[in-house]
Amino acid sequence: MNRNKPVVALTSGEPAGIGPEICARIARDADVVVIGDRSILPGVQRIEHVPLARPPRPGKLDPSNARYVLAVLDRAISGCLAGEYDAMVTAPVQKSVINDAGIPFTGHTEYLAEKARSPQVVMMLVGGGLRVALATTHLPLADVPRAITAEGVLAVLRVTNADLRRRFGIARPRILVAGLNPHSGESGHMGREDVDVIAPAIQRAVKEGIDATGPIPADTLFVPDRVKNADAVLAMYHDQGLPVLKYASFGRGVNVTLGLPFVRTSVDHGTALDLAGTGRADSTSLAEALKLAVELASAS
Repeated sequence: MNRNKPVVALTSGEPAGIGPEICARIARDADVVVIGDRSILPGVQRIEHVPLARPPRPGKLDPSNARYVLAVLDRAISGCLAGEYDAMVTAPVQKSVINDAGIPFTGHTEYLAEKARSPQVVMMLVGGGLRVALATTHLPLADVPRAITAEGVLAVLRVTNADLRRRFGIARPRILVAGLNPHSGESGHMGREDVDVIAPAIQRAVKEGIDATGPIPADTLFVPDRVKNADAVLAMYHDQGLPVLKYASFGRGVNVTLGLPFVRTSVDHGTALDLAGTGRADSTSLAEALKLAVELASAS
């Protein structure tokens, strides 16, 4: 490998999904190490072999391979922490089958945070000219209001600001913060979270030198004239911010985990079980994730 360039680990994801196929496709033209079972990665020259528990069938989930999926991730994480790899890029995993195997798992972001012992990580998607970070990630909607605290919002703003500066090279990031309730709560008449929780967190962030503005009603936050002058948006929950970004960039969006001691990017889509084995899976998002990982690792 060319050690003047970052060394990137590419995890192959759920073996019954499109992950192995799209990893093999982009690895033929990129300087990466693909982590996974070599039997499902034809044509790939640089493989860190992790054995499957059972041969997969395209589109058919098998809980017996759940620990394999996590072993692939663990190998990439340990390699990044040890300095073997400068970044990791992840193909999609299927959360449900890991849980069906009796293993608590809410997503890549949370798993990486635990394994890397990072006290605060932030899920941010990049694409379509937008960067959208999340105050909460994979939670039932009913649990979101309780999960949003002033300390939590402030911690997310700190990490987002720090990594926009460190990883993205933005000297003074401008962050727009969404309100939680319609119209940001109508001065407390339509929910108190915006007044009692989000606004005080923003005020504290501003006192620390973070250029944060809000809470802004989510239905007007993404108007072009507003977001064109911002470096990132902080949404309060998954389906508040990501539908807008995915509408603008689906198939080319990239998921970035902020707050880790290494660069991690991923695709903006799932395992696409219906496309597995058909040869019709689109590898564009994974290619974009690899491109961004190289850029971020080079700048770090």
